[in-house]
Amino acid sequence: MFVHVILAHCLIEVQAYGANNDATTKYGFVNLNSVPVWQASWLGTYANARGVNVVLVNPFKCSVQESRNFDTFNDAHAASELRNYLQQMSSYYIIVGVTADEPSHRLANALATLTAMGANVTDVQYRGSFAFLAQKGFAAKTVLRKALTQSQSYVSQPHVSAIVTGAISCRN
Repeated sequence: MFVHVILAHCLIEVQAYGANNDATTKYGFVNLNSVPVWQASWLGTYANARGVNVVLVNPFKCSVQESRNFDTFNDAHAASELRNYLQQMSSYYIIVGVTADEPSHRLANALATLTAMGANVTDVQYRGSFAFLAQKGFAAKTVLRKALTQSQSYVSQPHVSAIVTGAISCRN
């Protein structure tokens, strides 16, 4: 019998941003092993991906499996869609959450699900921002950074940096 061992070693860097009233450019990103896989900006060179953005990461390939945007500022259904999306996901998925512009306005329907994942953002206010890295089913492992208000987000954008490691063995 032959045994394959597949190793995971994936550096994930995330930065969120909130919009501001004085037209100061802010950037958000998700990098995997220092390669940009998601970029957005407030009045910058990238599109403004307003709301909550979710990036599913394959830690063994250190690549994006899927990326979705939920405009929880403008779309009345976005928080319910975010909640349903996160709830239907199987355990063990690596989930990156990163906000842009204004995520909190219509986020209420997703707050309990985010909190259950270890990303309690119930205190984030208008134009605040947050970034998190979670493994579905393991809320205690979640790394969350948040700026509660527009002024906090302006001064100190939430940033998460983590290395995801692990191994699986397969028998042939």
